[in-house]
Amino acid sequence: MYENAQPMTVARARQEASTVFLAKTFNWMAIGLGVTGLVAFFTAYTGLAYSIIGTPIFFILVLGELGLVFYLSAKIEKLQATTATSLFLGYSVLNGLTLSVIFLAYTSSSIAGTFFITAGMFGAMAVYGLVTKRDLSGWGSFLFMGLIGIIIASIVNIFLKSSGMYWVISMIGVLVFTGLTAYDVQKIKKIGEDGIMAQGEEAIRKGSIMGALALYLDFINLFLMMLRFFGGGRD
Repeated sequence: MYENAQPMTVARARQEASTVFLAKTFNWMAIGLGVTGLVAFFTAYTGLAYSIIGTPIFFILVLGELGLVFYLSAKIEKLQATTATSLFLGYSVLNGLTLSVIFLAYTSSSIAGTFFITAGMFGAMAVYGLVTKRDLSGWGSFLFMGLIGIIIASIVNIFLKSSGMYWVISMIGVLVFTGLTAYDVQKIKKIGEDGIMAQGEEAIRKGSIMGALALYLDFINLFLMMLRFFGGGRD
């Protein structure tokens, strides 16, 4: 009887550790999204967005965002948890500044509506990633290739200005980022199950920040793709 109970105890402990780690990760993701939303709204509301769009400042901010993501991903093992957290929040602020321009292109009601649609899709795929028994690790390389394809096609379409390609890129983007949501959630769940909760607060914080960054990027990019379909332009 003891031999049968022991595996169940271990499994339950792994599940509880994974649940706690997931909660921490989603909390940081929500904080990041909240910071981005507040900064974007404030920047647009005060008119600062007009000083950013179409100027070298915008491209400097975009380069700063890319630099932060690459630096955080490459140096996470050597960084202190407080530094990693600060970089994540700093990225959220920079992204809020650049995303403020959507308030100039779309109505507030359509932005809000698209946000809730995105939240619903994101939530559904997150639940799928949590509950499915299917191993989604094989999706990783396929989704990464899709992401690279979207980036290349988007750059090419800057010069082609093809409306048809624009919509194809948008549809593929929705598929890629919904898939990445499920993939990343399952990956974070496994990190929690594999013992990160026993590695100390420093490791837990850094792990949750990196997980939050992945989910944050999935949500933001899915939102931007959905905005192309549901966003109502300003007159």
